[in-house]
Amino acid sequence: MENSPMIGGIEAGGTKFVLAVASSPAEILARHEVPTRSPDDTLAEITAWFRGQPPVCAIGIASFGPAVIDPAHEHWGRIGATPKPQWSNFDLAGYFKNEFDVPVGFDTDVNGAALAEDSFGAGRDASSLVYVTVGTGIGGGIVIDGQPVHGAAHPEMGHIFPRRHASDKSFAGSCPAHGDCLEGLACGPAIIERWGKSLSELPDNREALDVIASYLGQLCHSVFAMTAAETIVLGGGVMKTPGLLQRVRDVSKQLDAGYFPGGRRHSIVRPGLQDKSGLIGAVMLGERVALNCA
Repeated sequence: MENSPMIGGIEAGGTKFVLAVASSPAEILARHEVPTRSPDDTLAEITAWFRGQPPVCAIGIASFGPAVIDPAHEHWGRIGATPKPQWSNFDLAGYFKNEFDVPVGFDTDVNGAALAEDSFGAGRDASSLVYVTVGTGIGGGIVIDGQPVHGAAHPEMGHIFPRRHASDKSFAGSCPAHGDCLEGLACGPAIIERWGKSLSELPDNREALDVIASYLGQLCHSVFAMTAAETIVLGGGVMKTPGLLQRVRDVSKQLDAGYFPGGRRHSIVRPGLQDKSGLIGAVMLGERVALNCA
């Protein structure tokens, strides 16, 4: 095992970076967390940690977005316009490629998590999977036949506009770009702005649970309608709220009204890998570009 080529994995989040050195996605040998601060401070600590581990022959990065993931784009590997101070347009992939002189795989954090859940988690028996994280923001990634779906950019499922819940008409929404898009209505900060606490801290607030379940159920209904995906995996901190997952399922089923031909093949589930989906996905991204590993 000690002589096996090592792969580095980085789950880059707005709150923290989670790091791994692994012999394969299924064999993570070392793991470490670094709080997200300025690029200089954050990356210096990350670099020091990797220097203290066995050398890696490739690094995979599953990054918070927006991110430039088109390999043909001149800014591939960069963070897009983000509210995180100093991170907009930062060349994250280029930094690690230059620092360690190894190939770098780069994709969004949700695409990385989707890859991991598709191969090792809740989607092992499905040919198509959508992973959605509901936390500080809302984002989603699609995997079909083992490949993440890319287009002009990456999917932005958190920025669709759901129908407003009957008891949630006055809240303007928290998204700085779109106001009351899905993320602006149902992400963690939007919940706290409305009700003063996280959803899991509001166990007796049926209205709050119904409002958030309505928006997430609409998302799932739309995903099934537009992609025909078999499995939707709902992860992130908000989804740890007791009772929320079942309410989301109920809303999606009500909206379907028995119409979709996929029927029972459509499922809405928790992550099979718990909180490890993004990190395992990052290692998978590294493994895919590990041309120099012998």
